[in-house]
Amino acid sequence: MHLFRKTLAATAAAMALTACGPQPAETPAPATETPPTSETPSTAAQDAARAVADAARRTPVQLDAQFAKAAGEFNVPVNLLKAISYAETRWEFVTGTEEFEGRPAAYGLLALRGAHISEGAALAGVTEQAVRTDSLANLRAGAALLSKYATEAGIDRTDLGAWAPVAVRLTDITNTDIQAHYIHNDVYAVLREGAGAFTPEGKVAVSLEPTSVEAKFVLPRMQAFAAGPDYAAAVWHPSPNYNSRPAGTDVSMIVIHTCEGAYSGCWGWLVNPDAGVSAHYVVNESGSEISQLVRESDRAWHVGATYDCSLNGNVSCGLNGTSVNHFAVGIEHGGFASQSSFPAGQIDASAKLSCDITQGQGIVRDSYHIVAHGRLQPATRTDPGPNWPWSTYISKIKSYCGDGSSSGTIVVDSNNANNNAANARFSTVGTWTDGYSAGYYGSGYYYAATEAISAPAVFEFYLPAAATKTIDAWWVSGTNRSPSAPFIVTTSSGNVTVSVNQQANGSKWNTLGTWSFPAGWNKVQLSRWTGAGYVVMADAIQVR
Repeated sequence: MHLFRKTLAATAAAMALTACGPQPAETPAPATETPPTSETPSTAAQDAARAVADAARRTPVQLDAQFAKAAGEFNVPVNLLKAISYAETRWEFVTGTEEFEGRPAAYGLLALRGAHISEGAALAGVTEQAVRTDSLANLRAGAALLSKYATEAGIDRTDLGAWAPVAVRLTDITNTDIQAHYIHNDVYAVLREGAGAFTPEGKVAVSLEPTSVEAKFVLPRMQAFAAGPDYAAAVWHPSPNYNSRPAGTDVSMIVIHTCEGAYSGCWGWLVNPDAGVSAHYVVNESGSEISQLVRESDRAWHVGATYDCSLNGNVSCGLNGTSVNHFAVGIEHGGFASQSSFPAGQIDASAKLSCDITQGQGIVRDSYHIVAHGRLQPATRTDPGPNWPWSTYISKIKSYCGDGSSSGTIVVDSNNANNNAANARFSTVGTWTDGYSAGYYGSGYYYAATEAISAPAVFEFYLPAAATKTIDAWWVSGTNRSPSAPFIVTTSSGNVTVSVNQQANGSKWNTLGTWSFPAGWNKVQLSRWTGAGYVVMADAIQVR
C-alpha cells in the first residue's frame, strides 16, 4: 500500500476506535492555566486517543480546495504550497504573537509575518487584515509572493525541485546552513514522505501525496554535530546570546515557551548574534529533534521579566525582583500559543528533557517550578498558550523520573506545596524560621538554632511495601551551620543517628546511608540537640 494511503488509513482507523471507546476529556483549558493540584499518568491507550483527537482539532475544515485555488491562480505547485504550510503550522490557521523582540508575529496557514504580509496582500489584492484572519487570503498572499520570487529567479515552474530557493524566501531564515536544513529536512522531506489530516468529523482536511523529488538547493554542511553538553539526546547548536549566572545561583525553575514559529526558524533566530535572545533548548514539532543552544549552567536570555511570586502561587518569594533568567532553564517549542493542540511526540520528547533537567539541577517536579512563560510575564506574553497539556506534561515528567512508584525516587521538600501528599510530607516541632539564601532545594528551607531540646524538623515518606532505601539530604551550607547536624533515621531496626557537617557540601544531595524500612509512613528527623552556637538547616531529603 502507498505510504500516504497507509497514513490516512491508519489515522482513519484510529479515529474510528476513538469514537467507539471511552472519550478523553476535551474540556478547553482556561485562558490562564492553573497548576493542577495532582497529576495522574495517562495510559498508552489514552495517549493514543488524545493524539488523534488533538491532530483533528488543528484542521477543523477541509482545506484542499483552498490550496488548489490559491496555487492555480498564481501558477504555483499546489504540493509545494501544502508542504510549506505543513512545515510552518502543521496546516493550522495560527494567530501568532511576538515571542522574540524584533521578530514580528506570524499569521495563517503559512505563518506569514512582517513585510511578507504587506507585500503578499498587495500582490493578491487583499487587505493585510484579511491575510491575518482569512485562510484563503493567507494562501493567496503566500502563493502570490512565491510566484513573484519564481519570476525573479527565472526558474522552470514545472520543476518542483527548482522551487527550493523560492520557498526559502518566504521565511526569515538568513543563515545559509539553516536554510538548507529547512529546505531539505522540513519542506522537501514532507513532499517526499507525504502527509494527511482529518477534520474532527473524519473528513479529509488536507492530502499531500508523496512525490519523488530532490530540492535544487545546497545541502547542509556535512558535519558531525556534537551532542548537547547537558542532554546527550540534543544536538549542540551553541548560541552566542548568553552570559554567566550570578555566583551561587540555585537553578530552580524550567520555563516553557512556544517559538511562535517553526523549529528551524526558531533556533536559527536564537543563534543569530543580532537577535539578542536565546533559550537553553528548542524542541521540534514532532519531537524527533532537540537543539541545545546554551549550557544549563549559563544564563540564557528567554524571559524579559523579573520574578513576582504572586503570579506563581506565592512560591519562591525570596526570588522576587530577580531576573527569571538568573535561575531558570528555558525550553522553546516549535509552534504557537494559539494552536489548538500540541503533537504527542513533541510533548513526550519535552517531558523526557524536563525530567533530565530536574534530575540534574534538583528542580521540584510540579507546576510551580515547571511554568509557562506567559504566567511569569503576563503583560506581554501568552505562551505556551491555553492548550498546552499541563497535567499530561507534568505527569509524563514524573513518570519518566520514576516519581511515586515503589521503585522510584521520593523527594520530601520543606515546602509541602512541592510534595506529593500521597508519599511525602514535612512538619516542624517548636520554632523554626524559613530562609531563602541561595542554593536551596525547591522553595526555600527552615532553620533553627542548636539547643538541648527535642524539637525536630520531620521529613516523612510513604512506602507501599517494605524496602531498602538510600536517604540523601540537601542543605544550604554556611559558616554558622552546625558541623554535627544530627539526622535521626527511623529504620526497621530502630533509630540511627547520622551527624553531618552543614558548613560544607551545600546545594547538592549528600548521602546519609542505606537502610531497610517497613511499609507505611517512615521518618527522617533533623534534631537541634547538638553543640550550641550554630543553626541546623532543614531543606529536603531524597529517598531512592
